[in-house]
Amino acid sequence: MSDSNTTNLINPSTFILLGIPGLEAAHVWISIPFSAMYAVAVLGNFTILFIVSMELSLHVPMYYFLCMLAVTDLILSMSILPQMLIIFWFNSREIDFSACLTQMYFIHSVAVMESGIFAAMAFDRYVAICDPLRHSTILTNPVVAKIGLAVVLRGGMLALPHPFLARQLPYCRTNIISHSYCEHMAVVKLACADIRVSSYYSLSMALLVTVMVVSFITMSYTQILRTIFSLPTKDARLKTFGTCSSHLCAILVFYIPALFSFLTHRFGHNNVAIHFHLLIANICLLLPPMLNPIIYGVRTRQIRDRGVAMEEMEHPQKREQREEVLFQPFKNTETG
Repeated sequence: MSDSNTTNLINPSTFILLGIPGLEAAHVWISIPFSAMYAVAVLGNFTILFIVSMELSLHVPMYYFLCMLAVTDLILSMSILPQMLIIFWFNSREIDFSACLTQMYFIHSVAVMESGIFAAMAFDRYVAICDPLRHSTILTNPVVAKIGLAVVLRGGMLALPHPFLARQLPYCRTNIISHSYCEHMAVVKLACADIRVSSYYSLSMALLVTVMVVSFITMSYTQILRTIFSLPTKDARLKTFGTCSSHLCAILVFYIPALFSFLTHRFGHNNVAIHFHLLIANICLLLPPMLNPIIYGVRTRQIRDRGVAMEEMEHPQKREQREEVLFQPFKNTETG
């Protein structure tokens, strides 16, 4: 190991990413499922964007939010996978200091944006189910655009201190990062200065964002479930709940691996092997972009196929108006 990696790195020009320490011999094999996940994520999310852009009947709030989710998934995948595959395939581990900070920023900002998009989707489902006759007047295109802008600004601003805090630190220990991408804490732990500010900000931001979003989603679905259980027939309840199933699955895919990774990192550090923790950390970032287009594609097709037949079974005028607003995207796709 060269001296430049171990001494007096006050302003390192590059960092060295080790990939997954302990599994270097298996890097090529690990790259196979990761490459497949990347291909599915890119193809699936671009497909969603293409279909929604071409089909005018899908130009409704639910699909606008889905496009936002697809864009963030693409940014997240493209921010980490190419560099990771270069490490696995070519053993090229160097990353420029500025590029490392840029990657760090995109990872954390996109994660916050995705949580905001899930909250926006929960609001869309709340209005569509609890107040369907006003859905089109509440969630107008300007309102959706403002929500999208707020989500982007929120993610960008909350993640902005991460690279700035990391840039201000002196790195006099080593420039070797035991990770496959530039995660904030993995970088700042290399500094030879007090990192409590970075550590406290990272933890408080993650907890604040998670608590706020999960609380909002929980309150929304509490009202949604109350409305669903008040419907008179089982078919109506299943049909209405079906419009939320994709959203709920996407939330679980996003939060469960992240929660598991957080718990193993904070409380199982001595009992969990480093390579297992890093694999979970990588999967946390790769799994949602791959599964989200699959979840929404499958569920949308199923609901669309059932939409017209089930709607014809509903006779009361008020129920017909309710279902027309609630299932407008699926019904328009069927008739288009």
